[in-house]
Amino acid sequence: MSRKDIEKIVELMENNAKSVFANPIVTIVIIAVIILPSLYALINIEACWDPYEKTGDVPFAIANLDNGTTLEGQKLNIGNELVKELKNNTKFDWTFVTEDELRDGVDSGKYYAGIVIPKNLSENIASITSEHPKQAKLEYVVNIKANPVANRLTDAGANAVYTSLNAKIVELINLAAYEKLGELQSGLAAGASQLSSGGSQLQAGADQVSAGASQVSDGASQIKEGSKTAQSHVPEIESGAKQVSSGSDQLQQGAEELQQTVDPSLMPDGPIKQYTQGTSELANGSSALADGSVDLAQGSAELAQGASYLAGNSSLLADGSVSLAAGAELLSSAAAQALFTASAGLASSADALSAITGINETALGDYFFAPIKLDRHEVYPVPDYGSAVSPFYIVLSMWVGALITCVLMPPKSSEGTPYSPFEMYAGNLLLYVILSILQACVTITGAYILGVHIDNYPLFILSATLVSVVFMTLSYSIVSAIGTVGKGIVVILLVFQISGTGGIYPIEIMPDLFQGLYNYLPMTYAIRLVREAQLGIVWSNYTPALIILLAIGIITIIVSVIIKEKADKPSKYFEEKLKESGLF
Repeated sequence: MSRKDIEKIVELMENNAKSVFANPIVTIVIIAVIILPSLYALINIEACWDPYEKTGDVPFAIANLDNGTTLEGQKLNIGNELVKELKNNTKFDWTFVTEDELRDGVDSGKYYAGIVIPKNLSENIASITSEHPKQAKLEYVVNIKANPVANRLTDAGANAVYTSLNAKIVELINLAAYEKLGELQSGLAAGASQLSSGGSQLQAGADQVSAGASQVSDGASQIKEGSKTAQSHVPEIESGAKQVSSGSDQLQQGAEELQQTVDPSLMPDGPIKQYTQGTSELANGSSALADGSVDLAQGSAELAQGASYLAGNSSLLADGSVSLAAGAELLSSAAAQALFTASAGLASSADALSAITGINETALGDYFFAPIKLDRHEVYPVPDYGSAVSPFYIVLSMWVGALITCVLMPPKSSEGTPYSPFEMYAGNLLLYVILSILQACVTITGAYILGVHIDNYPLFILSATLVSVVFMTLSYSIVSAIGTVGKGIVVILLVFQISGTGGIYPIEIMPDLFQGLYNYLPMTYAIRLVREAQLGIVWSNYTPALIILLAIGIITIIVSVIIKEKADKPSKYFEEKLKESGLF
């Protein structure tokens, strides 16, 4: 670049500076060019500040048809309770209407959505404590056509009602379960007491059985001794029986002999005759006595044998009684020990349940409703949604600002002027760069006034200004190099960058076309640069974005100068033909 080129470039800069303030209309347009892009960003940021906190004016209809029910003698109407809660809820413009009014209103768009609370809601919810629970349902009616975003907002309202209803159900379950736990605790405690009492009774019985076994054992010993005594006298009884039998035989023999010696029929009547007759009777009696003595001897022998048999069996009976008593004692002791063990276990369970049933019912309900709490830990927390989306809108406004500037103040061709294409390009570039800096200053000031969260102000100011300068340089260079066609290219780039840079939605959920373009779009790196500076710096993200953005600006300048040298004349011709049509 020669000294002459530098002088002409400076001359162009001076002429541009004079033109800005030479005409009030031009000054006003320049001011508008500086302010308009910042308004684009700030208005969108303010509108997105916290959309879910601005739903208080969104109409949401509620039709309560619940007839209520009774639960354990108490009246229950979940529908009425929901209505009371919603009347104190300012998230939406809750409107309480009839079912027909709700359906007609949602159909016409008067209400974005509505919920119909059915007649059997309370009845079905109360059935949760019965053997045949029924599922409770709400009818959510939403008009999708009315507004693409409103139905997303009303979904949040429906979720609020749904959550409240579920809380009521959980509360009922908790109370029922809590009551059952109390009953179980009481039953276990009573059972433990009864088992302990039964164990004591069994133990006492075992002691009595043991005492009886001792008595049986003593009696068995006496029976054995008596048996031995009886068995020892059996030979004596048998011997005496034989002696009696022998004596009776002798007595009978003597009586017969006496009877044969005296014939009573030959004796005269008198005392002597009264005496065979007596002898005869004596003989007969002696014979009978002998027969009885034999019977006595035999009976005595049989008695002795029976006594011996009885003594032996009595000994066996005594032994069996002792074994039975020992087994009964062992069984009763084991049963008593088992009862004491079971009693201790039930008592321990009762104590554990007692600790649970002593918990505050509200705290218990909260626990069962959310037994696991998600502890949210935010990395680089952002206080509001507006601040979270501001990097995208700030960067987008800077591209829009560059586009507006190049449309309202289109770069000129060098054809028909004393300047070369390079001199024309370089001489006007400063004006556009200054305008981009002013646009950035207005946007940054507006963000501060609006209350956008900024983590690092110096770095944010530097980054936002750099992005504005690079975008202005890029747009100016393209339009300066190829004229009206360049304006179309800048617009097309704007369209692709709105969805293809991951500014609002994750790029991973976008179509393949945008995912493919993501790494080649300037706004991708500009958003990253501003986001890191505004919401929390990660240098491994910031530095590469800075380098790539600077490289885009430098490469754009070099390529544009080369193209302008070759295409300045054709571009001028193309623009003149467009003007001749009367449409451009």
